[in-house]
Amino acid sequence: MKGVGASPGITIGRALPVIKRPNKVAYKRLEDPKEVEREASRFHQAVQDTERSLIQARDELSQDEGDYSYIIEAHLLILKDKMIFDHTKELIRQQSVNAEWALSQAMSEAEETFRKIKNSYIRSRFADVEYVVDTLMRNLAGDQDNALADIKEKVILVAHDLSPAETTQMDLDWVLGFVTDMGGPTSHTAILAQAKGIPAVVGTEKITLEVESGDFLIVDGLEGLVVVNPDEETLHDYRDRQEAYQHYTQEVLAQAHLPADTLDGHSVAVGANMEMAEEVGSILSYGAESIGLYRTEFLYVTRRDFPGEEELLENFKTVVTRMEGRPVTIRTLDLGGDKFASHMEGSLTAENNPALGLRAIRFCLKEKDLFKAQLRAILRASALGRVRIMFPLISGVGELLEAKEVLEEVEAELEQKGQEYDKNLEVGIMVEVPSAVTVADMLAKHVDYFSIGTNDLIQYSLAIDRINEHVAHLYQPLHPAVLRMIQQVVESGHAVGIPVAMCGEMAGDQRVVPLLLGLGLDYLSVNALAVPRVKQVVRLTSKETWRQLAKEALSFPTAAQVREFINGKLAKHIPELFSELG
Repeated sequence: MKGVGASPGITIGRALPVIKRPNKVAYKRLEDPKEVEREASRFHQAVQDTERSLIQARDELSQDEGDYSYIIEAHLLILKDKMIFDHTKELIRQQSVNAEWALSQAMSEAEETFRKIKNSYIRSRFADVEYVVDTLMRNLAGDQDNALADIKEKVILVAHDLSPAETTQMDLDWVLGFVTDMGGPTSHTAILAQAKGIPAVVGTEKITLEVESGDFLIVDGLEGLVVVNPDEETLHDYRDRQEAYQHYTQEVLAQAHLPADTLDGHSVAVGANMEMAEEVGSILSYGAESIGLYRTEFLYVTRRDFPGEEELLENFKTVVTRMEGRPVTIRTLDLGGDKFASHMEGSLTAENNPALGLRAIRFCLKEKDLFKAQLRAILRASALGRVRIMFPLISGVGELLEAKEVLEEVEAELEQKGQEYDKNLEVGIMVEVPSAVTVADMLAKHVDYFSIGTNDLIQYSLAIDRINEHVAHLYQPLHPAVLRMIQQVVESGHAVGIPVAMCGEMAGDQRVVPLLLGLGLDYLSVNALAVPRVKQVVRLTSKETWRQLAKEALSFPTAAQVREFINGKLAKHIPELFSELG
């Protein structure tokens, strides 16, 4: 069965399906006003019971798991969010109905809101709402059973989905792997599996319908495959793959903290991208030398109001302090498009083409009070370590100068208040629209660095919606136009002496890394899990050799020909690594 490889590795073992009894929600009309108030009180008590169980689960996290307490904190926030807590009480009183029915109606309305969201990360967060509502329903029914606490044998857990509160109540030493119907690479099951090094495949859609207790499973977290009751030949093949991968991983992780220096002596900084402060522990453990991209919008999209300056400051201070002097590049707010805060959905999702509308720096320059609050928090955090600011979706010099003018106003405000900040703080931009590439030589004169955001750059350049299944196959990172744009940005930056980074998914593709070095990129920022392997690729690469090969690659007219050319050169120049990748 095919799913999404959420945590790499191969595991083999017996299945333990986790079956959740469905909540049967009955409608009950309440005639007596006293009954209505009793029902509202019963709901309030269920909320208190749920809150108590979540806090207990959070407090029982081990020291190693502590960095992931934010998952339960998110559930605590959802529990008291207006769309669940307040709206359910309103429905109980307005419609004179029982708590279960009101709660199910509130969740249905919340589901409709989430369904409109294009961004897969944010849309996947509806699983949090479902979990909180499910727990509330069980508390309303007086059912708090959890069979996961009784696991005492090595098993592969098979479930529709797993919440962090549930996983804290099991001994993960007995868990060989996770397989779920729901979820994606950023789901909580994926995050937990990655943190614990447990292979996982999520998003299979119907694995719980196909697997019975005791079935023999192969879970391939590399390819996103689950093999149910394999034959002997398949089993033997996967045992060989499992052993080879474990050996490869041990070798790579053992060298994760070594510097990424090429064979011909060029130093390449490899950092990590992150969404939440709690990821810092994993980022450091995988050998990242910096945070090359801190996506701050996730501090906004999971709530119904905007975080204030002090709340943002505490978050940034935590990250900067834990990085212990390593660079932290904070991207300013990238709201809009397919990312929006729930309380703003009316204004930001009404656009006919939100990807080309009021988003990122455009939105911030319109909402300057919001922008200034974030800039103040970033600047104040810079007094504690090496912080860099990065403006997203800059399309031209005018936009950049306007953003820098706001930054200068904030600096003046801090000066006036006597608040400390790094007066030499570096300011850069994400190059992610074709117009920025075209005027990169002009933009370079006003910034300290460039960072190429290939996810959007490819999408905008090739006119491809990468989440549209009908055209997603045309999303080609090795398209000659994309490679030429990368080359142009690098040359423009280097002409005035500023470094050029890449922080898109393309930077984490091990097969592409040598080509990127040949194109002249100075540093790469990737998913934390990819850091050790990217660093290993760098150490096996001769930058000068690939500089010459990059010139040849740029001469091919199609992405397929570029890919074929690269694969041939990899087999010749780095066979010891890419034999492992197949």
